[in-house]
Amino acid sequence: MQFLLDAEQREFARTLDRLLAAGDTPAVVRAWSTGDHGPGRLLWGRLAEAGVFALAVPEKYEGLGLLPVELAAAFVELGRHAVPGPLVETVAAAALLDRLGVAAAAEEWLPHIAAGEARLSLCLPAAGPYALDADAADAVFVVDSEGEGDRLLLTRESGPVQPSVDPARRLSRPVGGSVVARGPEVTEAAAHAAGLAAFATAAQALGVGQALVERTTAYVKQRAQFGVPIGSFQTVKHQLADALLRLEFARPLLFGAALTLEPADVAAAKVACGEAVYAVARTALQLHGAIGYTAEYDLSLWLTKARALRSAWGTPSACRARVLADLG
Repeated sequence: MQFLLDAEQREFARTLDRLLAAGDTPAVVRAWSTGDHGPGRLLWGRLAEAGVFALAVPEKYEGLGLLPVELAAAFVELGRHAVPGPLVETVAAAALLDRLGVAAAAEEWLPHIAAGEARLSLCLPAAGPYALDADAADAVFVVDSEGEGDRLLLTRESGPVQPSVDPARRLSRPVGGSVVARGPEVTEAAAHAAGLAAFATAAQALGVGQALVERTTAYVKQRAQFGVPIGSFQTVKHQLADALLRLEFARPLLFGAALTLEPADVAAAKVACGEAVYAVARTALQLHGAIGYTAEYDLSLWLTKARALRSAWGTPSACRARVLADLG
C-alpha cells in the first residue's frame, strides 16, 4: 500500500511552505518565546486564510470538514518552519467540541476556529496538568474529574509561565473556569481530542525532522575540515542518510494513521515520528559541532522543539503500550 499525497494535497503543502518561508518564522519564534505574541498572531491569520484550521472544523460550522490527510500535510509544514503557538491544541479543541455535541459551545467556538479568530489551548488528563500557551490563547478548555465522571471547564485564567525545554512552548496551569458539560460524553470526547492532538503532534515532529536534515545537509556542504567540506566525508553522508531513512520510515505510519485515526495507529505514528525526530536532532547537533549548542543559532529552535514534541501528547513508552495493548 502506498501513502502518497495527490497533486492537490502536494500543492497545498507547497503553498504553506512558501507562505511560511516568507514569514521569517525564526523571528516569530524568538518573539513568541519572550511573550510577544504579535508576530505570531499575524502568522496565525495567514494560516487561517490558507484554510489550515478549517481542516479540523465540520462544514456545518463553516469549516472544510475533518480532513486528516490534509491536516497532516499542513502540520508537517508547520513543524518544518517551527511555527509557535497552540496549533495542535486548537485543532484538538475543535475535535473535542464537535464530538461533545453541546450545540451552544460548538456554535460559539467552531466558526471562529475555522476563521482563525480563536486560539484555544487544551488541558486533558492524558497530557498532564499544564496547558500550552494559555497566556496567548483566547480560552482554555480543561477536562478534570468530578466524583464519578469528567467535566469540561472553560477558563481564560492561567498561572505563571513555567520553564520548558522549548522556550517557544510556554506552559502554565489553568485556573478556575465555568462548567461547559459533564458526564461520560466528556470522557469520550476528551479521548477523541487527545488522539487528534497526538496525530497532529506526530506530523509536526516529522516536519521538524525534515527541517533538521535540510539545514544540516546545507551546513555540511559549507563547513570545511582538512581543506574540504565535511559533507564529502563518507561517515557524514551515512549519518545523514540514516537520519533521512528514519523520517521516511515514519512517514507511512503517519499517513496510514490519517486514513483511520484509530488509537493504535495514531500511537504507532506518534512514537515513530517522535523517536525519528529525536534521533535526527542528535545527528544534526553532532554534525554542527559547538555552534549547534548556541541559542543564537537558528538550529536551536528546531532542536528544542524536537525534544519537546517527542513527549508531547503521548510519551514513547505510553504510545508503545497503547500499540501493544491493541495487539494483545
